[in-house]
Amino acid sequence: MKRKGKSGEIVLPDCPVPSPADQQLFRDSLSGVIPITPHGRIVPCPPRPPPIPLSRLRDEREVIHESLHDPIRWDEATENGDELSFVRPGLSRQLLRRLRRGEWVAQAELDLHGLTRIDAKLELVNFLFECKRRGIRCIRIIHGKGLGSRNREPVLKIHVRHWLMQREEILAFVQARPVDGGGGAVMVLLQSTTRR
Repeated sequence: MKRKGKSGEIVLPDCPVPSPADQQLFRDSLSGVIPITPHGRIVPCPPRPPPIPLSRLRDEREVIHESLHDPIRWDEATENGDELSFVRPGLSRQLLRRLRRGEWVAQAELDLHGLTRIDAKLELVNFLFECKRRGIRCIRIIHGKGLGSRNREPVLKIHVRHWLMQREEILAFVQARPVDGGGGAVMVLLQSTTRR
């Protein structure tokens, strides 16, 4: 305990001196200990693990959830009963005509038959990523006509087209020609990955 001296300075109490018996007991308890030889190295602390970006992960989960549960935006072609087609704003509709006539050859295809909506969305995202990585420009996505689904409605057909419209790398898509799957598939044109 600290105490003040006569002049106001702080004086620490005297350290207790161990008795000779305590000193001998301490020496006896350390008799089998081998001292470590100094090696002169400094052992660094292990690096701290990187922080987990919980906020970013939460945002990504919310975006996926919102994209899966967005109301489907119907465009004029669907309302008129015509086949659904899409071309990115600012691009020529000539792309649609060329895609519809089969001038672009499908370099890869994805078959989503039998998948749930969530599984189909994940497969589509992974497939588009891989196509972009490999520089593939034209793909065919088989979503089926919905004949095996409840109420015989083309659930995946509607969702696949909606998801494609949300992706920036998609330039255009049209319903496939009968020889390529007709109403059960869609032909998609992707952005070029070459730098300009």
